[in-house]
Amino acid sequence: MLLSLMLHTYSLRFVLPSAVLLGSAPTYVLVWGAWRLLSCFLPTRFYHAVDDWIYNIYQNMVLFFFENYTGVQILLYGDLPQNKENVIYLSNHQSTVDWIVADILAARQDALGHVRYVLKDRLKWLPLYGCYFCKHGGIFVKQGAKFNEKEMRNKLQSYVNARTPMFLVIYPEGTRIDMGLTKVLSASQAFAAQEGLAVLKHVLTPRVKATYIAFDTMKNYLDAIYDVTVAYEGTIDDKGQRQKAPSMTEFLCNKCPKIHIHIDRIDKKDVPEEQAYMRRWLHERFEIKDKLLIEFYDSVDPERRNRFPGKSVNSKLSLRKTLPSVLILSGLTACMLMTDAGRRLYVRTWIYGTLIGCLWVSIKK
Repeated sequence: MLLSLMLHTYSLRFVLPSAVLLGSAPTYVLVWGAWRLLSCFLPTRFYHAVDDWIYNIYQNMVLFFFENYTGVQILLYGDLPQNKENVIYLSNHQSTVDWIVADILAARQDALGHVRYVLKDRLKWLPLYGCYFCKHGGIFVKQGAKFNEKEMRNKLQSYVNARTPMFLVIYPEGTRIDMGLTKVLSASQAFAAQEGLAVLKHVLTPRVKATYIAFDTMKNYLDAIYDVTVAYEGTIDDKGQRQKAPSMTEFLCNKCPKIHIHIDRIDKKDVPEEQAYMRRWLHERFEIKDKLLIEFYDSVDPERRNRFPGKSVNSKLSLRKTLPSVLILSGLTACMLMTDAGRRLYVRTWIYGTLIGCLWVSIKK
């Protein structure tokens, strides 16, 4: 009975981080909203500088739970960038934790506040977060023929003109790969074969449009492209078959002991500028990812399984970088909830902030 209770309690490890991260959302939005109003008459670069600093505080709180709280081991391979750069970050996509991995790398370059995402269009309806991600530089895109190329170009160009630091995260597969949903993988492989492209096993056939528009718009502003391959350890079953990557909830419950991250830093001069050539180049990059993941999951040599080739660096994020953010935002939230007026403001921020945010993103369609 006691053991069962302990196991049940352990399985609810996600409750605390979920409560803190979601609970502090209204506080964060109020702080950002106050700065947005104060900065209306200031140059855009001042607004973005402070917005990035505020975002850095929130994302450090996220990393406190996803790194320090879980105790996950981060293993880095390949090119390990140390300095801030304006980059496009390209990665395979298999879990909702993937966006945390982008934060993990950005934090190690002190560029966490500069992270901006190309996101699925439906995510703009997230309460509070959807509108804010857009205001912070996120770009919501629709798939297929509904993709609005002009809107994406205009938004990226506005950030280039304002000299806004960019750590732009793109997942070219367009959707997460789930080894249990064979229809998605089979359709992707059939499309690759039809187009005369290499058929991939552990990643989906990448889509080039968002990557091409981002690079074409920002090529004179970028320093490099980071080609990132991510593998979550503990996702191979007893039969040696790869299983679904952990969700955020599972990750916070310590279902993933290690994250393996391989980075290739590609200088922008080595990236083809024409879309047709870039399409071939991007597929070749995903062929490289696929080979890395085949070695990681399927190698016949047990010594080469559950690791990428080459030397790894065990990277640990200091509590000094993350804990202050937890104390600041949770402290502000607690102070707000201690008074009747604060509680009313808190609830109204959730309600009216969500409604106004949804109205704003619907108008911006």
